[in-house]
Amino acid sequence: MPVAGNYFFGKDKMGDINTLRKTKEILNRYNIKANKRFGQNFLIDDNILSKIIDVADIKENELVIEIGPGLGNLSEYILLNSTYALFIEIDNNMIKVLGDRLSRYNNYKLVNEDLLKIDIDSYIEEIENNRNISFTNVKVIANLPYYITTPILFKLLQNSKRINEIVVMVQKEVAQRMIAKPKTKDYGILTLMVEYLTNSEIMIDVPRSSFIPAPNVDSAVIKLVKNDKYKIENEDVLFKLIHKAFAQRRKKMVNSLVSNKFMDLSKEDIESILNKSGISINARAEELSLNDYLNITKEIK
Repeated sequence: MPVAGNYFFGKDKMGDINTLRKTKEILNRYNIKANKRFGQNFLIDDNILSKIIDVADIKENELVIEIGPGLGNLSEYILLNSTYALFIEIDNNMIKVLGDRLSRYNNYKLVNEDLLKIDIDSYIEEIENNRNISFTNVKVIANLPYYITTPILFKLLQNSKRINEIVVMVQKEVAQRMIAKPKTKDYGILTLMVEYLTNSEIMIDVPRSSFIPAPNVDSAVIKLVKNDKYKIENEDVLFKLIHKAFAQRRKKMVNSLVSNKFMDLSKEDIESILNKSGISINARAEELSLNDYLNITKEIK
């Protein structure tokens, strides 16, 4: 559980919270700057930080995972509201900062790794074994780097059997892509994957002024809750179908699938499958709903 005392991030003698001030102090103390290579922008708006925690609705005996904690601005909010946390940070320069800043807490594990290269569930199991605890739920809370948002989301959604909820801040445009409708420019692979695997909702709009340095775009916090409502047996075929269909989204889907060698099916095979699925052979990828893609997948033997 969190260690009692005056919190490093927040309550000074006057009882106020000022993450902006603390962020500037840390940057000066450690002589560090935001690393463009890792897409770092530090969230310094306490109102937004509090709202993220509210949206996450952390409950007792849940494990919270934060990807890229950076200076620890969100990390302390997490530690003050959670049973235990796992922080995964790729930037070596931030490990010392986080170790110092979070030294008064004993309810976390800090890992200096690239999320895309690790087995998340093995770390969860290790924590449970070491602390003799079985988490009732695992959720991710994070401010994701813009440049690598989609690979991280796919990793969290597809490669972990333990993570059930994801509350992440992303570029607003990316959030809009996640909940887009067919026949719109934002509709695509990410939309369909998110819809297939989760219930999703944009929860908070975040202006660029909430960060230092300020990014060139606004952000949004989106909540994803995993579900099995669309579950089918040949998931791999569905995922391949979606990716190949959108590989050349301006072409008719038949031509895109053929030119990208989907399942080594001929044009005639694909047209036959579309006909059996009740879909026009002239349709483009962005015109089809998730149910359309599911019906096509079920027709593929």
